[in-house]
Amino acid sequence: MAEERNTTCDEAIRPQEVAFSTFILSLGTSALVHLGLAEDPATGRKQANLPMARHVIDILTMLKEKTAGNLEEDEVRLLDNLLFDLRLKFVEVCRTQNP
Repeated sequence: MAEERNTTCDEAIRPQEVAFSTFILSLGTSALVHLGLAEDPATGRKQANLPMARHVIDILTMLKEKTAGNLEEDEVRLLDNLLFDLRLKFVEVCRTQNP
């Protein structure tokens, strides 16, 4: 058991490349959790927190603005599509909570 643990720690300590798309998708997943559309990994429950969802969407928007001209075409497309989908889902969740 101790050897398994050391291997896991060794793997966690090694520097790994952080891909922009992986980072963007992790923020998108966070937004879905805050929208109540995905389970919170800590609680296993779905619960909307619209101010936090809006905050994450705003962070993604800021990243889009600050990285303009520096992304690869597929990264731009991913970010645009993710923002479009999250904004749409945000409006849908708002409508269901405040009919």
